[in-house]
Amino acid sequence: MTIKVLYFASFQEAAGADSEIFEMPTSLMVLFESLKQKYQFKFQPAHIRVAVDGVFVGWQHEIQDGSEIAFIPPVSGG
Repeated sequence: MTIKVLYFASFQEAAGADSEIFEMPTSLMVLFESLKQKYQFKFQPAHIRVAVDGVFVGWQHEIQDGSEIAFIPPVSGG
């Protein structure tokens, strides 16, 4: 079972890609924490948004096989 992770803004820069395929993680938090370590993401979960299959969800949302997950860091604009 696999999922696809989409990267945006500073996460895309840190990962060096706009997406990546992973084996099914146990939870969104476990997935994010492993990505944070791998790519040195600077933001804590409380400061980012997470979407599953195009819908914003909470960190407790259950992941399904084939899901597309996006972690969206805070962005500044002007």
